[in-house]
This record gives sequence, C-alpha cells and structure tokens, in this order.
Amino acid sequence: MRVTAVTFCVTLAASLAARQGSTSMAAFQVCLQVWLAVSLLADGLAVAGQAILAGAFAGKDYDKAIATASRVLQMGLVLGLALAFILGAGLPFGATLFTGDVDVLRLIKIGIPFVAATQPINALAFVFDGINFGASDFAYSAISLLIVAVISIICLLYLSASFIGIWVALTIYMGLRAFAGFLRIGTGSGPWKILRK
Repeated sequence: MRVTAVTFCVTLAASLAARQGSTSMAAFQVCLQVWLAVSLLADGLAVAGQAILAGAFAGKDYDKAIATASRVLQMGLVLGLALAFILGAGLPFGATLFTGDVDVLRLIKIGIPFVAATQPINALAFVFDGINFGASDFAYSAISLLIVAVISIICLLYLSASFIGIWVALTIYMGLRAFAGFLRIGTGSGPWKILRK
C-alpha cells in the first residue's frame, strides 16, 4: 500500500510535468532525480534507526527506544540541513552537467529552491518512517500514507498548471509525510504510549 501510494504520487507529478511539454519534463526529471537521490541518503539513517528500535522494543528497553528515536531524528534534521545547503549552493552550477539547453536550465533554476529547501523535510519524513517501522507500527504507516497520498494527489491536480505548482504539491506531499510521522510520536499514541510514562 505504501509503495503504491508513494510511486503513484511521484509518477503523477512526472505525468503532469510531461503535459507541459518536453522542456518542462526535462527540467522536472533532472530536479526529481536529484531530489530523490539525495533524499534517499536519509533512508540509510532511517534503516539504522529502525533496526536499533526494533531490538529495543523487542527487549522492552524503552529508554533505549526513546533515546534512539530522539538521536536519529536529530541526525536526520542535521543531515537534511546539510543537504539543503549543499544543493542550494551547488546545483545552480551543477545543472549544466545534465543539459546545455538554456530553456531547461532556466526551469531547473526555478526548481532548485524546492529541491534544496525540502531536504530537511524529506530527511525527517524518511527517519519518521524508519522509527515507526522499528516500533512495528506498520498499520499506522500504511494508512497515514494513503491519506497523505490522497491529499497530495488533489494538490497535484489542482496546482499542476505550472512547473512551480507541481513542486509546491510535492513539497506539501513530503511535509504531510513528515507531519504524519511526527503526529504519532507527538501524541504519544500507538507504540509511543511509552513517552507518556
């Protein structure tokens, strides 16, 4: 369910960009691939946190679970901020590695602020996923992402008239993913009832 929801949102965004023409599609693909590749660096952190948390929950070592979740979130935020800085500073120059087309480069420059600025959000979204997986909170993760996907699809369809609109919708999508992860821990619900003790 999660994979289908995630894939559908990104595929729909690409489809909507393609409808704006080849220039928009080319710029969108460059931005999207950089966005995804760099965002997935946080996935390694999420998987490590997931493994440690799973062991802590299995051993009922809730202090370790809380400490791990806190530390992985801190590291995720720092990683996201670092990636935002690197992309924001480097991608305007690095874009020419992908294309020499002036029109495509112009649109890439429009997309760069979104690609860079969303990195902290993306990193937290991935880390929250890993934390919830580590706590065996699979049902919440699946259902929350389906709700996020539905809202995001509506935003994509509504905002898809422009290149910027598609990126705004993708920003909303990742923001909602991060918020869904935060909501579970922030409310101390599900396996995170341990935070209220």
